[in-house]
Amino acid sequence: MTIKILTWFILCYGLMNIVVYGAIFEPFREFFRKLSEKSIKIGKFIYELITCPMCFSVWGGFFMGGIIWSPIYHLFDVPLLYSWFFDGILASGAVWAINSLVEFFEENRINFKN
Repeated sequence: MTIKILTWFILCYGLMNIVVYGAIFEPFREFFRKLSEKSIKIGKFIYELITCPMCFSVWGGFFMGGIIWSPIYHLFDVPLLYSWFFDGILASGAVWAINSLVEFFEENRINFKN
């Protein structure tokens, strides 16, 4: 069960990383950025969603819980319909933790040149 949960966390992080930072989604982010500049509310909402790691991971967690596997449903025996909501919350927390760890190591690299 632990391996499934860790794998689910990594899948959620990977999904967020590809959508929020990946070059393949750059045209989509640019398209919605332009819509948001034209004061189109749905464009602004989607742009903010796909450029914020914590925001996107909630929706990614809903998707992963509904399509792949629901850890909340299996761990806490919550009804499936409700578990998807909590899967989003769990994904957001897990992605935030993984992203914070990655950013920490990116900023605090050991300098071996001296």
